[in-house]
Amino acid sequence: MPPAHAMAYAIAGCSEHSGNYVPDNILVDTPQDASSRWSGAQQLPTAKQWILLKLETLSVVKHPCNMREFRVYVGLNPHHMVQALHTQLKDDTVYETFPLKHVNSEGICFPTRFIKIVPVSAHGMSFHISVWYVSVSGVADPLYIDNIRSRYEEYRETVVLRHVLKHLRQRRLLTPYQNILARSNIQVEHPVVTALHSNLVLQGNWTDSEALLSEASSAGLLDAYIQFSNAAGHAMALDSENGLIYLLGGWDGQKSLDDFWVYDVNAERWRVISHSTSIEKNGPVARSCHKMVYDTKSGCIYLLGRLGDGDIMKPEDHQELLRRAGEIPDGSRSTPYCSEFFRYHTRGLDVGKWDLLSFDTAAFGGPPLIFDHQMVMDCEAQILYVSGGRVVDGDWDSPKYSGMYSYNVRTSKWKLLQPQPALSMSPSVQPPISPRFGHSMVLDPMSHTLFIFAGQRDDKYLSDMYAYDIASNTVTELFSNFSTSGGPDAVFCGLTRPQPACALTSLRADTPNWVYQYTHPSKPGKWTKILPEPIQEGGEPVEVPLPRYAHQVVYDEGMKRVFMHGGNAGEVSTPTEDVETEVEGGGDDERPRSGDENRPSRVSKETRLDDFWTMKLLSKSRVFLRDGFMLTVYRFREMCEEQPAVKALRFLQTQVSAVVDHTNPEETSVFRALLGHLFSTPSTTDDSPVESTSTPKETTTNLLEEPPKKRSRPNTPDEAWTSRLDDDDEDEMPDASTSATVTSSGQKRRHAMLLMEEDPEETALRDPSTKPLLPERFRQRTEVFESLLQFVGDDGKQPMGSLLDMVDAEDGI
Repeated sequence: MPPAHAMAYAIAGCSEHSGNYVPDNILVDTPQDASSRWSGAQQLPTAKQWILLKLETLSVVKHPCNMREFRVYVGLNPHHMVQALHTQLKDDTVYETFPLKHVNSEGICFPTRFIKIVPVSAHGMSFHISVWYVSVSGVADPLYIDNIRSRYEEYRETVVLRHVLKHLRQRRLLTPYQNILARSNIQVEHPVVTALHSNLVLQGNWTDSEALLSEASSAGLLDAYIQFSNAAGHAMALDSENGLIYLLGGWDGQKSLDDFWVYDVNAERWRVISHSTSIEKNGPVARSCHKMVYDTKSGCIYLLGRLGDGDIMKPEDHQELLRRAGEIPDGSRSTPYCSEFFRYHTRGLDVGKWDLLSFDTAAFGGPPLIFDHQMVMDCEAQILYVSGGRVVDGDWDSPKYSGMYSYNVRTSKWKLLQPQPALSMSPSVQPPISPRFGHSMVLDPMSHTLFIFAGQRDDKYLSDMYAYDIASNTVTELFSNFSTSGGPDAVFCGLTRPQPACALTSLRADTPNWVYQYTHPSKPGKWTKILPEPIQEGGEPVEVPLPRYAHQVVYDEGMKRVFMHGGNAGEVSTPTEDVETEVEGGGDDERPRSGDENRPSRVSKETRLDDFWTMKLLSKSRVFLRDGFMLTVYRFREMCEEQPAVKALRFLQTQVSAVVDHTNPEETSVFRALLGHLFSTPSTTDDSPVESTSTPKETTTNLLEEPPKKRSRPNTPDEAWTSRLDDDDEDEMPDASTSATVTSSGQKRRHAMLLMEEDPEETALRDPSTKPLLPERFRQRTEVFESLLQFVGDDGKQPMGSLLDMVDAEDGI
């Protein structure tokens, strides 16, 4: 992308302004002039206020500027705009610059001509919204913009055509569907998915459909599917082999903690290891914002970093700790901020014991005392990697940050990999990875790559991402701002470690809401949001984790589950008192107290969380089995309606039973219910269509629960099939697929606008000895096909959503 420059703009419109505070005032930067601002006529939230800017030329906008909370929308015309920013301004006189989203979720850069600024709140409830000055920068190079616009228009045309093609196929209009495909360079889905539709929906070829599901799995089409579930509890360094999660220390809102716990994942039970590690030999003192990693080879836990209640020790304590660490105190070091390094044994002869490996890692080439850093371990190579973190040196007015270090367990040696700039260096001199704390770092052991993600520097939240190649000691910037590339907002905290690398490797970003998928670690990948907004289920909201920071996340590769514990959900809207939750129960059945393991600040009016969540990643093989289960159940239902009961029963006992996961209570319950469905299904003729009122999204549930309702074809010649269960209510609006006519008796009758009869394309595929597929059977098979697509990644299937939804959209047809 060419460099950004200041963009000229004009005021295209605004909500009502107050007095002489006209919108044109924001074009001029005169902060000394109190009247040089735009101010709304009314106070928020009584009236919606906005100001619309029109750029002189079509541009890719990157930075607007100056209220408190506000949103920014961009677009090619003022009637169709997308949100590009939602953030806050500080209550001071310092200029602030915000990057605008200019890349959509598919990674397509889009141009804009209009910018709409919508204030949400002001600093102070009694103030009107005022904007003093707005400067916009972006790229307006004609050749570049022409290329961007051409690609964006091509992308929009492709999206529209793919939705049209999906709509035509759903309505059994296969001839125009094939005509459009033949005359355009459009691919609706992966060829395997197309073959699945033909075999499943059009031909009812069950054997080939099952084979195509296996082929889809082998082609990697099921890799992207992720399923979420929740639980309750706590957690934080993971022994995945034994299913144990260790938790130590934290901050409870009043003091640092030094209790040590372990959670048994299989038994779903907490056990206290130590109520106070401070009183144990070589044990760590109370702390928060530290890091722990687990070594699968030795069964040891390594602990580094601290933000304690004092962080200043008495001189005699220094001498004693130096002796315990095997270091000779010579009086040359008097610093009270020492970075202790601990090891805990979970097995072997020294099980349950602590080792103080070093009283001060900085004295041996390691990091200084730090907090909110990141630490990972390459267990095969027996090397720890430590990145960033804020230095604890008593000078809180001048933040300092640590670099990147490695520690070789076999040789007990520290090594500086990526230094931070010295204070004497020019501010323009920056290391490959800028200083930060509160970030995340994960290790991809297959490619020997460290990913460094987000965090905070001074008072700025970061949204960049880097790949560090361990072998070559080189850094690649993957994103300077992943928020503008379809990723999450700038965050404090971030990624869990990746699942084993394959053709497509995934990293999960907290809360957890996002997945980052890549094929090569040094090339930018794709961000995907994996948790939908909370939905209603049976009238009750479905629980999802609250947004948070200062939490902890671990990933169990064997179970394909992410565990997330605690954290801080931010300040509450009304004053509250901090309440310390005591330990409940006794002995081995105690559970740990409420706490935030990584609390850097000590604000009493904050929501500290005591919850424990798990995110389950459904394995590709399990997805395939679930697909096969759904397909076989539907085949059985068709057999119940069309074949003798004895044949259907034999199929249930052999074919259906073979694909049921008999350890899954839901599937075993469905299997038992299918037998009752067989004998409750009334006999039908070939002319009896099965009435279905389910949506594709509900098909998975409907297939496994109540049998479809049946309705005989009417005998009256002027009565056509309708998707409605009754048509007694003459005042109701006919649905999208029907039209109304008046019979000789004066009564309104609804006729199918689309008869859904066999298309010539189907006739060519059908065996001449068989009858055409009934309309309702076509609908049912289409719903089954689309329910199977929920397991297929977006790149391999037809687009989500429906053209019909555009009719009801705010800016729809």
